[in-house]
Amino acid sequence: MLLQFLNGLINKLNFTSKKSIRLFKPSLGKRELKEVRKSFKDSWIGLGPKVKIFENMWSDYLGCKSAYALNSATAALHLSLSVFKFKPGKKVLVPSLTFSSTASAVLYNNLIPVFVDCDINTLSMDIDDLDRKFDEDCVAIIPVHYSGHPCKMESIVPWARSRKLKIIEDCAHTAGSIYKGKRLGLWGDIGCFSFEEKKLLTTGDGGMICSNDKDLLKNLPSMRWVGIDKDTWKSAKSYVDNVNTSMHWYYEINQLGYKYNMNDLSASLGIIQLERLNYFLKKRSQIIKRYLNKLKNCPHLIPLVPYEPDIYSYQIFGIRTKYRDELIKYLKKNRVATGCHYSPLHLQPLFKQYKSSCPNLESQADLLLTLPFHVDLSFRDIDFISKKIYKFLSTI
Repeated sequence: MLLQFLNGLINKLNFTSKKSIRLFKPSLGKRELKEVRKSFKDSWIGLGPKVKIFENMWSDYLGCKSAYALNSATAALHLSLSVFKFKPGKKVLVPSLTFSSTASAVLYNNLIPVFVDCDINTLSMDIDDLDRKFDEDCVAIIPVHYSGHPCKMESIVPWARSRKLKIIEDCAHTAGSIYKGKRLGLWGDIGCFSFEEKKLLTTGDGGMICSNDKDLLKNLPSMRWVGIDKDTWKSAKSYVDNVNTSMHWYYEINQLGYKYNMNDLSASLGIIQLERLNYFLKKRSQIIKRYLNKLKNCPHLIPLVPYEPDIYSYQIFGIRTKYRDELIKYLKKNRVATGCHYSPLHLQPLFKQYKSSCPNLESQADLLLTLPFHVDLSFRDIDFISKKIYKFLSTI
């Protein structure tokens, strides 16, 4: 009995003193590696047939008519505005609480970002502030499902349609959620998803642009591939076919394009990750419920958003506390990684020239704290983190 007690004590000390708990972490295994090896064996690792397979799988999963895999969600946001060919100088409504790519994509298209305040409860776009910020120069809106919690699309969509605004959903923090009977990503004209390392499924870096309007995305294959009108892997097959022509190499460039394509190595990961997605989402739901249960009576904090883990998929789990900075330092001493998502964009030097007032967000920005959240996080990890948070905030 004494030996068991000592071993348990040693394990506990090792856990608390040596182990670092990561903020985010992809879940990768033998299946992903096996699929990547197939691409190595085929000696085709660029834009190839696996990208198409992954696109078809994603279209089936989301239930959309068109989907094109890109090297990032940033690329998807850029091209989603580009397809509309808006006049330079027009305005796009974006939340101030989002990753920089949402607003940078507006600048890439020579458009003007208009920063919208957040709803105090959900931290997504505030409908009243949309009304205040809208004017006749606005041409589009980019709602962001912050942390994975759905925006009020049932209000945003009719509001935007009545003002003839194009709707681009930034779904970087979600995948698979159904909101009021419809998949997130299909409420607007275009949906943009992220498969970056930290996301719900990963291709290393990568993204997807989707729509139920095939004509809207008809030029995407060339827009993502430097303006060239046919895929390299299809062209390569014709290099040695039996057709009596010397022009198999010929292509045309009819528009300005970008080097935004996904490659087969990334798609190899995506194919397997998508097959595992339901497991990922179930595990994430369990982790959130564990956190919420362990922290439910903790003083001086509230959940980051009104989490509903049995219904929606989330990429970020966090809390709000006025003792955020002190708690960050305390958790760091206990080798627990934390983050803050995000610093308000309207206060960033790059965007300050687009003057905006977002009092709700400014009142909340210094409270936001992101906690470790990934599929490989154990309940023991969660209990340890929660206990440390509870201990710290209970002594204040």
